[in-house]
Amino acid sequence: MDRKVRAIIAGGVTAALLLAYLLCLPRDLFKGTRYSTVVEDRNGELLGARIAGDGQWRFPPSDRIPDKFRTALIEFEDRWFAFHPGVNPVAIIRAAAGNLKAGKVTSGGSTITMQVIRMSRGKERTLKQKLIEAVLATRLELRCSKEEILGLYASHAPFGGNVVGLEAASWRYFGRPPEELSWGEAATLAVLPNSPADIHPGKNRSKLLAKRNALLGTLFERGHIDSLDLELACGEPLPLEPVQLPQEARHLTEYIWKTSPGKRVRTDIDIHFQKQVQAVADRWNEDFSARGIEDLAAVVMDVRTGEILAYVGNSSPDRSRPGSEVDILRAPRSTGSILKPILYCSMLQEGEILPNTLLPDVPVNLNGFSPQNFNRQFAGAVPASEALSRSLNVPSVHMLRRFGVPKFLDILRKCGMSTLPRSASYYGLSLILGGGEGSLLEITSIFSWMASSYLGIPGGRPERFPLTDRCALWYTFDALKEVNRPDEMDWHLVRSLKKVAWKTGTSYGFRDAWAVGVTADYAVGVWAGNAQGQGVPGLVGARTAGPVMFDIFNLLPAREEDTAYSRDGWFKEPAWQDGTVAEVCRESGHLAGLHCDHLDTLLLPRKSVKTAPCPYHKVVDGAAAFILPPAMEWYYRQHHPEYNPRTSASHGDTDPMEFIYPEGGEVIYIPRQLDGSVKGVTFNLAHRNPESTVFWHLDSGYVGQTRFIHQLLLAPEPGKHTLTAVDEYGNSVSVSFTVDSA
Repeated sequence: MDRKVRAIIAGGVTAALLLAYLLCLPRDLFKGTRYSTVVEDRNGELLGARIAGDGQWRFPPSDRIPDKFRTALIEFEDRWFAFHPGVNPVAIIRAAAGNLKAGKVTSGGSTITMQVIRMSRGKERTLKQKLIEAVLATRLELRCSKEEILGLYASHAPFGGNVVGLEAASWRYFGRPPEELSWGEAATLAVLPNSPADIHPGKNRSKLLAKRNALLGTLFERGHIDSLDLELACGEPLPLEPVQLPQEARHLTEYIWKTSPGKRVRTDIDIHFQKQVQAVADRWNEDFSARGIEDLAAVVMDVRTGEILAYVGNSSPDRSRPGSEVDILRAPRSTGSILKPILYCSMLQEGEILPNTLLPDVPVNLNGFSPQNFNRQFAGAVPASEALSRSLNVPSVHMLRRFGVPKFLDILRKCGMSTLPRSASYYGLSLILGGGEGSLLEITSIFSWMASSYLGIPGGRPERFPLTDRCALWYTFDALKEVNRPDEMDWHLVRSLKKVAWKTGTSYGFRDAWAVGVTADYAVGVWAGNAQGQGVPGLVGARTAGPVMFDIFNLLPAREEDTAYSRDGWFKEPAWQDGTVAEVCRESGHLAGLHCDHLDTLLLPRKSVKTAPCPYHKVVDGAAAFILPPAMEWYYRQHHPEYNPRTSASHGDTDPMEFIYPEGGEVIYIPRQLDGSVKGVTFNLAHRNPESTVFWHLDSGYVGQTRFIHQLLLAPEPGKHTLTAVDEYGNSVSVSFTVDSA
């Protein structure tokens, strides 16, 4: 073989060896390693953690290595770490000599880099493996900086028991982050990985103490600490049993553990504010629990950014009780009345109503669904804004009936509600009164997004967020700030009280109490009840969730920065270019008609021009009169003695009578008594002149007469019927209905 061939072969072998050396180190040294789930606040402080899937406390790698631990580790394990290429020949020779002299292995001479390789491979400690580790260590030095190698060591070194990595060890043994360790604590952790199975805080404590103090002596001799530091550090006791990790925002930690296991997640929460909100929730929960209300949840959001600033999935999580582990913030619950502001805003935006449009507040039965107001009374007619601020159920049902359930359901979904999977026909009109479910987190987010939409800032809103009309949003907030506060204080008279647009909700059976409020800066949502669903008398949103919500608002700092649509934490009125200007009837809230005599000029949502003009002002005896339909009028005049329609039942240009129940085309179910008998159902009629006598006819037969109170108990047979009422002036009104045979 000539010289040229030998050179080619030698070059090929050299290239192969070089390639093998370059490729010998895996791209990810610790691939497949299972890590704990770590949840941090916005500043990196630990909120909580969950153990890794293999039962080890092993935090995800961090590039934070505090100076005290770095110094102690290098002085103890590898003094020449900064200078060698991964292998320290002097240390290996010294270790070999010492082993020969002792007649057994007392030192391996491994560098920190070699130890990182050994940790990643998990092989037995033999001479062959030692050689392999040495080769791989030099390769690691070429790939990574010294700081990165220290980070790998600190993240994967064993610290005794099921504790792996510096960060986990610092929290488990000392209850604080590595950056806050003292010299004595840093030295303790620096010596632990040397033989973690034999020496750790729970085993051979005297040997651990001797090792730690010896290292502290070395640090003193080499000028890293002074004599006072040495004395104080040597006097520190060793840790006893592992301490419990922080448990702030416990339910959020649990959620992140389920959705992003093994990750380090930094949240927007401020741990100090989180503790304040948790304390408020726990204090109120202690009071509520005496009344059988065991659970409470709260969330605080930043309107400007959409960030979650505080997350209380359930209060008093340490108090053992069924349901304490339930994260109420994400649990679907009956919404009660909490969705009414969304309907009001939607209808304003679409031009279906104006801010103060009069809405009917009279008894109604819609295919067996008979909504009632909370106070069991009827006002006849109320402005839409008042219906919202007073949370009247009957006008809200009329609003949804006019707007359409499918349309409203679509808006709720576009707003971000993921808890309404069924069809519009399934929910029906009860959707506005709690017939559907929502989560506190999503509903509070909607209120926050409504505010950020008005302010014209991103606020974390969904791309298709549907509520964008500034006039509609402003009128919604303006109405909601009028909601009576739980402390019954009038914020108009007390400057220190913050303006808050807020809404409560109470579900059927007193199972859920809601309160969600929003300013130009923050949104706060609170839920009170029992996670397992049992109702409690007196569990009402305004009396339970409401006070908690205002206590949380009082924790929030005032912001100085204003925007074009906010000042001092509240919403400025919209600009003229944000809507359309129109004249509105002061009495009816509709666009002004020909005969309206008291007008207001208002800035309205752009689509308001399509609404109908005032239907209630008519000419009677040559003068304009405000005349409501008979059913609305019958209840309205009970609350408004000043109401004077200037008409009587004899006028032919107005309808003097109207059926309150039933409505035309309705299906009626007549219940049976306990003994099986049929008592009947009460039919109800409104007449402008209650003193008039009304004669009732069912189909073609006369069934009775009434005066003053026009109600009649009847028991029609199953089938279709027509009920006719005729007064003494000859005026008549008829309604058709069907009696169900079920």
